[in-house]
Amino acid sequence: MEKKRNRYSSGGLNKESFSDKIRRYRGVLLVISVPMLVVTFILVFTPSRSSEATSASYARKFSHDFAKNDNNNNKKKGNVYAVVFDAGSSGSRVHVFCFDRNLDLVPIGNDLELFVQKKPGLSAYASNPLAAANSLMSLLVQAEAVVPKELRPNTPVKVGATAGLRQLEGDASDRILQAVRDFLKKKSGLKSKEDWVSVLDGNQEGAYQWVTINYLLGNLGNKYSSTVGVVDLGGGSVQMAYAISESEAAKAPKVTDGENTYVQEMYLKGRKYYLYVHSYLHYGLLAARAEILKVTEGAANPCVLAGYHGSYKYGGASYKASALPVGSSVDKCRSVATKALTLNESTCAHMQCTFGGIWNGGGGDGQKNLFVASFFFDRAAEAGIVDPSLDVAKVRPVNYKDVARRACSSGLEDAKSIFPRVEQDNLPYLCMDLAYQYTLLVDGFGLDPQQEITLVKKVKYQNSLVEAAWPLGSAIEAASSLA
Repeated sequence: MEKKRNRYSSGGLNKESFSDKIRRYRGVLLVISVPMLVVTFILVFTPSRSSEATSASYARKFSHDFAKNDNNNNKKKGNVYAVVFDAGSSGSRVHVFCFDRNLDLVPIGNDLELFVQKKPGLSAYASNPLAAANSLMSLLVQAEAVVPKELRPNTPVKVGATAGLRQLEGDASDRILQAVRDFLKKKSGLKSKEDWVSVLDGNQEGAYQWVTINYLLGNLGNKYSSTVGVVDLGGGSVQMAYAISESEAAKAPKVTDGENTYVQEMYLKGRKYYLYVHSYLHYGLLAARAEILKVTEGAANPCVLAGYHGSYKYGGASYKASALPVGSSVDKCRSVATKALTLNESTCAHMQCTFGGIWNGGGGDGQKNLFVASFFFDRAAEAGIVDPSLDVAKVRPVNYKDVARRACSSGLEDAKSIFPRVEQDNLPYLCMDLAYQYTLLVDGFGLDPQQEITLVKKVKYQNSLVEAAWPLGSAIEAASSLA
């Protein structure tokens, strides 16, 4: 700097000294330097906040653009969405699916479905229909968020209530369903119809479950013997469904007026299927507890863990649930569970029946490979029969009996440490649940205790895992008219 200053002063280009220039232009310099200093301070001392703000803004823009591009691609390809609420007895769930023109699932973002759930279910609001309907709000908001705005008016939204609502007394279920219809009409931008909100027929639920699992496995379109059978244990009912031959379908017993037929004809992926399906109301896991407690008529029950004395509430009724002084016993509990399965049993007029005089479909190739779902999976994961991190596992009915023996021989306090994954409200009934599940499979459905069956929670489809639940079958039906 010293050389440069001397050069200018010696060149005769400016008679003023350097200090004189500064004094002369100090106003201009202040005007220029102050903003520069402020900017420099911000850049030097607050870079992280500025960077974070810029990154956040970019992330929001990227997310928005990605969703926009994804939705635009779906619109261009003619893809269709379907929203299905599963209003079960233990909770409400919402599923959102997107299909292409061939009714193949396509991704919604990074997944093949949106699945969200919450507790309790609609049946918990038996005396307050408006509260029941409003309980679906958070699920609806999340569902609508993934459907492109332009497609929402033509996207079907269906609500299928299952066994929990079927068992409410009086007109409670009708009032809840009407409240849900009104709620969707006022709060939803999706396409809704009166008859799309209903108590799902048990046989329909079983058929949808069969379609779902076989669709995900890629079996639809193949011969019936290449499909798998399904047993779905819900809270209020249990369904069995499997494909049978045309000749076996012809042998199906005639039913009286008002009853569901045993066989449904379904045309899927270019092939006709004869689907045996039956739903057993009152024999879902939560309902079966009430049936088992009814057997002992208010007395101590051998299925209740030692140390527990209370009551069990289900379907608006309360049942005494009290342990024997000696505690629970797997063999005695099995005896009570067997009686619960045969309560009000009519004489079986057919060659092959399950419990309650119900035709079993005749068996055959469509039943050999059996997938069992819902509470069968949940209790197995909680009780340590299978690794809870798995979505599919091979088990045998006898596995339920083995763990039931362990549960039944423990008291309530010991069970807390032996079975830490079991929720506290379910712990007193763990012996009952496991013993019942074994009894249902072996004595009810006639399976060999050593027969290998597949526990399923989710099924791998393409590179994703999809919930193995009936709503996908319902969505396929709804989307088929739009694709």
